[in-house]
Amino acid sequence: MDSKEAFRPYVSPSENPPELTATSVVVGVLLAVVFGAANAYLGLRVGMTVSASIPAAVIAMGVVRVILRRRSVLECNVVQTVGSAGESLAAGAIFTLPALFLWAREGVMKKPDLVEITLIALLGGLLGVFFMVPLRNALIVREHGTLPYPEGKACAQVMLAGEEGGSGAATVFAGMGFGGVFKLLVDGLRLVPGEVSLQGSAKTYPGAIGTQIYPAVMSVGYICGPRIASYMFAGGVVSWLVLIPLIVLFGSGIVLYPGTQPIGELFATAGAGGIWSTYVRYVGAGALAAGGIISLVKSLPLILRTFRDAVGGLSTSAAAGRLRTERDLSLRTVLAAILFLTLAVWLVPAVPVTLVGAVIVVVFGFFFATVSSRMVGLVGSSNNPVSGMAIATLLIATLILKLVGQVGAAGMHAAIAIGSIICIVAAIAGDTSQDLKTGYLLGATPKKQQIGELIGVVAAALAIGATLYLLDSAWGFGSPELGAPQATLMKLVIEGIMGGDLPWALILVGVFLTVVAEIIGIPVLPFAIGLYLPVQLNACIMAGGLVRLFLEKRKDSARREKSINRGTLFCSGLIAGEGLVGILLALLTVFGVSELPNLSLPDRWSQMGSLLLFFVALFTLAAVSLRKEKGKS
Repeated sequence: MDSKEAFRPYVSPSENPPELTATSVVVGVLLAVVFGAANAYLGLRVGMTVSASIPAAVIAMGVVRVILRRRSVLECNVVQTVGSAGESLAAGAIFTLPALFLWAREGVMKKPDLVEITLIALLGGLLGVFFMVPLRNALIVREHGTLPYPEGKACAQVMLAGEEGGSGAATVFAGMGFGGVFKLLVDGLRLVPGEVSLQGSAKTYPGAIGTQIYPAVMSVGYICGPRIASYMFAGGVVSWLVLIPLIVLFGSGIVLYPGTQPIGELFATAGAGGIWSTYVRYVGAGALAAGGIISLVKSLPLILRTFRDAVGGLSTSAAAGRLRTERDLSLRTVLAAILFLTLAVWLVPAVPVTLVGAVIVVVFGFFFATVSSRMVGLVGSSNNPVSGMAIATLLIATLILKLVGQVGAAGMHAAIAIGSIICIVAAIAGDTSQDLKTGYLLGATPKKQQIGELIGVVAAALAIGATLYLLDSAWGFGSPELGAPQATLMKLVIEGIMGGDLPWALILVGVFLTVVAEIIGIPVLPFAIGLYLPVQLNACIMAGGLVRLFLEKRKDSARREKSINRGTLFCSGLIAGEGLVGILLALLTVFGVSELPNLSLPDRWSQMGSLLLFFVALFTLAAVSLRKEKGKS
């Protein structure tokens, strides 16, 4: 395709610098374990994880280039590829597996042992990588100009800035400093809240609007651009300014499942957020399921062409003729591995999944690997709602298990195991595609990156079981310290289906909203993600998109391009700096380090302080983008 012919990676395909070395693997494995543990805690506490690709890239530059004095940017790339796998595997595991601990506490079943957790994580992680391999050409190469992969692009910018030095590096490191200090002030020293919200009353207009103030979230909107950001924000507006007010206005005195109190009383005690978490998230789950099906159907021709091309490259002569930057793991190896792993899901005694469950894992695993890989291409790994995909999987898998007679505790155990594997598949597939995008821009060898991803998955899987046991022993899942919101929702979904009282009406509302979006030409995945995610996050992404829109309206094309590129570099630094400090704060908490001083502003000034910092971040992003380099007009 034209985009492929026009594109030239940083490292030429004719060069062969070090990539998958002992140094890159050892450093990457250490990062995979650390990021996996830190993000397991974060996700269980706040329901979101921090993408580790860019922090891993920054650490790789520091360790490999500065400390070890090695000069290969592709070696640094393998470090971040291996290291980021830990965070993604942790995200998939913590959104589902804690449900088993919750059921054990209720006496429904025994607590899962370390072998079961490790095998589920390992099988899901390996399948996620292998499912992504044949999709690389379709999603990364053929759609290079269509799918931005914001974090993959930002990660490449970080490493290239460190490689080339100069003003680009200064811009990236300035962003890192700004993002790190911002994160420390908001989440470390708690100077101001990280979110500003405005909510109406039940008698007037019970909607809510607001924004997060984090520069990293803002940067996602800037890198994705105003078009995608606006579709996400539109989904958030529908959820928070249409659906929530309608639910409160028409159902004030009604107790509607899955709620346990009158809607008006729920709104009075928990606000719009309570309505969203109790009802609207089911709408979002339905929207994501429908969006995923529509996306897969539309992608089928491209996927089939990709498999045809992969089959055509099986011969030795074809493999020998390919450029270094076009070499993937062989399709024979990939298909054999998927078959072996599928049999393992079915036959290994420690994994409570039957043949029917193994078939569900393969079918829905590949489906959501495709959807996840496209989704992170639009909105980045940090905003990839893998828990929403897991909910969609659990809806169908639990129904099938119930139909074939696998009910009760055994059926619930099997359903969460299937959901866990597929959730991890989706998380790892998204991370792999983001890393392969970075490698594509840098000129890495895909096969070596894919091997690195497999190594990272194995390392993280071996550590995640002990991490979950440690956190459950320290605080207990479902406690104020570790609310495990996604896992609690998964538990509710499975119990609802097994008990026959799942709120299908809410799920179908989401399905048909997505169908309407497709009919009128709105890209369904960004819109569905907006429906599912909090409007405050969508608004912050929209703010970054508006800064990008402002720059795109400049008349001078040369200056416009330079400004946008400079802003992208700065955003890369913002994401990296905030991610590094976020992981540092998580590690301090996990290892029991005493809390930092609390510098919170008085309540009457806190919201104003948050807005002030938000506008400072927006202004700084715009100012850095528009800054002229010294000596240049």
